[in-house]
Amino acid sequence: MRLALAALIAVAAAAVLPAAAQTQPVIPKTAVVPDKTHATYILPKDLKWKKESLGQMQAPLYGDPTKPGPYGVIIKWPKGQMSHPHYHTTDRFAYVVSGTWWVATSETFDPATTYPLPAGTFATDLANKVHWDGSKDEDLILLVTGMGPMKTVTVPEKPAKK
Repeated sequence: MRLALAALIAVAAAAVLPAAAQTQPVIPKTAVVPDKTHATYILPKDLKWKKESLGQMQAPLYGDPTKPGPYGVIIKWPKGQMSHPHYHTTDRFAYVVSGTWWVATSETFDPATTYPLPAGTFATDLANKVHWDGSKDEDLILLVTGMGPMKTVTVPEKPAKK
């Protein structure tokens, strides 16, 4: 199952990467709109962005993280925005589409301790393992997939060691 989801994220990443890098090309007069009973798509302008509880923007691609079954979302972290310690109840598979994803795996919130994962990185947030993440000096776009239902649970922060 984990391997199948990893393969799915690789395919989805290939579809998202060009969308993050370019605008809609001029459509030739001979072009035929694909039959949506054969292939579906979401253009960048049609993504439904929603602000999430940890401060990030999220747009669904398929499925729903709160319901049973596979899901895929795009997450945008604005420059300088970070979550606080939390965990997810199922594994989540992430591909860094653009920017640098700064990640920590402690219960102490200290942005100086985060580790940079550059664009092109694939990572897994393991179920029920504390982490926190976000962006520092640039906007960040992640493609995240997993199996629902999934819940995000915040955890009490531990003070920094002095």
